[in-house]
Amino acid sequence: MRTPLIAGNWKMNTDSSTARGLAAAIATRAVEAADVELLVCPPDVYLALVRDTLGNARVGLGAQDMYHETQGAFTGETSGGMLRDIGATYVILGHSERRHILGESDSDVNKKVVAALTAGLKPIVCVGELLEEREAGRTAEVIRTQFEGSLAGISADAMASVVIAYEPVWAIGTGKVATPDQAEEVHADLRKQLAARYNDAVADKVRILYGGSVKPDNAGELLGLPNVDGALIGGASLKADDFLAIALAGTAVAQA
Repeated sequence: MRTPLIAGNWKMNTDSSTARGLAAAIATRAVEAADVELLVCPPDVYLALVRDTLGNARVGLGAQDMYHETQGAFTGETSGGMLRDIGATYVILGHSERRHILGESDSDVNKKVVAALTAGLKPIVCVGELLEEREAGRTAEVIRTQFEGSLAGISADAMASVVIAYEPVWAIGTGKVATPDQAEEVHADLRKQLAARYNDAVADKVRILYGGSVKPDNAGELLGLPNVDGALIGGASLKADDFLAIALAGTAVAQA
């Protein structure tokens, strides 16, 4: 049984006051979300503040990105070791906004995945197609290329620490959501790719999240799909009530 992971990607939002308030509200009610794993990923500058605010609450801390080198003259970058040192256990890699706005390639993402695993972080590796790619019938091809490139050379043992997130680019922040059939088709295909590259045991163990306008009113249906193991949440993670409502939907599915 794969424990659902409900992860909040705060992106470039919050200030010190709102980050503290959001973390405190989530920490206070985290106990309600039984049988799911909660994770928040604030901006790097607030990682320590959020860590201290969460305290001993059952909420993990993650970062939104990292650099593939361990140290050196890389102005503005943050290493995996730095993230571990400040208390992060997860890091989001290859998010579509970094791929399509900042120009990151599958090779760039792959370097970061290797570095994250070396640093003892659990990478959440994002894949997803553009609207024109879906309309052209290229979804499976795009996802396979991103999967193979972003996870090149990762061993079966290392994959136990990797999470995959399917985020159709056309559904991120748009209010559009992949239908349950669309989401399940991609997730099932990713599961097949894991089995083909590694084995059935690895495929069964790796969690595959759905991301893209996940909200309380659609979370139950999405999280109830056979191959959806949680959610990577953007906008809704900035409201504690919405984030926790999604987590409670995951709890209901896990306990069903």
